Amino acid sequence: MKAKVFLDTDIVLDLLLERQPFYASASKVFAMADKKLITLFVSSLTFANANYILCNQIGEKAAKSVLRDLKVIVKILSVDEKIVDLALNSEFRNFEDAIQHFTATENGIKALLSRNIRDYKRAQLRVITADEFIVMNSK
Repeated sequence: MKAKVFLDTDIVLDLLLERQPFYASASKVFAMADKKLITLFVSSLTFANANYILCNQIGEKAAKSVLRDLKVIVKILSVDEKIVDLALNSEFRNFEDAIQHFTATENGIKALLSRNIRDYKRAQLRVITADEFIVMNSK
């Protein structure tokens, strides 16, 4: 059974904007998904946040094109009322991180990749960096 992996927005942006020095790790994770070794998930919030940042950096037309390509690789999970309620009533300091966390947990995903590990101290699932994930899955 393929591993289900939830991506925080920072990992997605590392790939899409080729942010250094994080691009290589993000690219390897996405390559694993492209080879059907893992299934990648993001929340609908990730698409909204990424669109905002991409529009500011590469323009609206290019942003939509990049997001269309991303949509082929990842599965998008909805942010619904229950997830918002869980996030609002959680002890997470960052609301966006809480939404990402509860989107993953409510959909039965056991691993979340992020560069902001310390923001997920209250996580109920495994939170690791892309580098850690690659090392764990290269054996």
